[in-house]
Amino acid sequence: MKIEHIAIYVNDLEGVRDFFLKYLDAVSNEGYYNVKTGFRSYFLSFEDGARLEIMNKPKMQDLPKDPARTGYAHIAFSVGSKTKVDELTKRLLDDGFEVISGPRTTGDGYYESCIVAVEQNQIEITV
Repeated sequence: MKIEHIAIYVNDLEGVRDFFLKYLDAVSNEGYYNVKTGFRSYFLSFEDGARLEIMNKPKMQDLPKDPARTGYAHIAFSVGSKTKVDELTKRLLDDGFEVISGPRTTGDGYYESCIVAVEQNQIEITV
């Protein structure tokens, strides 16, 4: 069994899509729009076959996203090397994103950084 895809509701569908295309080399489908409900979505595909569905619909509730909360904590992306973790983290920082940890080696041996992006959700960048 494998996870087929992960989905996340967002307010700025195009902006979030652009983030994943620009920084994490996603490839997007043409999108889906349901005229009756106003629901819109894109499927973003990544090099290893993983897929992320980003979705939007009218009148969504947007609750605060405290870092320590129940539910999904972050999405982690492997970029292949420590150098690439460092480079992407610096690029994101230079572009105004908040780096909340790293780059560093964690107690369990991961080399990673964590940024706040995609509407206050955390993105982990790791080897």
